[in-house]
Amino acid sequence: MQVIPAIDILGGRCVRLTQGDYDNPTVYAEDPVEVVDGFAAAGAQRIHVVDLDAARGSASNKPVIARMLQRPGVQLQVAGGVRSEDAVAALLGAGAQWVVMGTTVVRDPHLFERCAIKHPQQVMAALDVRDNKAAVDGWLNTDPVAIGALVSRWEFLPLGGVILTCIDRDGTMAGPDLQTLARVRKMTKFDLQYSGGVASVDDLRRVAASGAQGVILGKALYEGKITLEQAIGS
Repeated sequence: MQVIPAIDILGGRCVRLTQGDYDNPTVYAEDPVEVVDGFAAAGAQRIHVVDLDAARGSASNKPVIARMLQRPGVQLQVAGGVRSEDAVAALLGAGAQWVVMGTTVVRDPHLFERCAIKHPQQVMAALDVRDNKAAVDGWLNTDPVAIGALVSRWEFLPLGGVILTCIDRDGTMAGPDLQTLARVRKMTKFDLQYSGGVASVDDLRRVAASGAQGVILGKALYEGKITLEQAIGS
């Protein structure tokens, strides 16, 4: 299972939220580019980058993400506010290996399908779940969409994978939601990345045993609950 550290950007800084709460971010670094370099030096081959400002439609962090994409030796999957064909093309053109779409997969599935078909294996679907519903708009809202119905639409697309985030666990370090992970694993053939609540090597092993090909680590790394080297070696 691949370990993928996360870098969330708000106001140009590296932060972490708890359960998607924008009002109480914890700032971990002033320059996210330095965080990229640190993760790469620790052995990361792939990093999950989220533009939180773009996700909620308030602004964007394009300049800092452009700098991050220029760093050598590591691949980036970029998420947050990617809601048009131009946005997908711009990120891929700037050097992103994958682009992650979340709100669009729920609100405009035909646009999502067009992007996936136009850029095979480079568009990923974000399945952000709260109370068994799909969360959108930077997790500020939920739509009454059945997860199974949503996932079933993707099966014939040339996706680069699916990212499952259990929002109720995100940033809590309370352990992964293995029940939801197991449910989603049965729904899709795609490589599946899990995010939410992971805080220990034991958590990583349980996520792997539940069928995830990748795990996204955030707060546990920043708070020192586990090192990236430990996670990669687990």
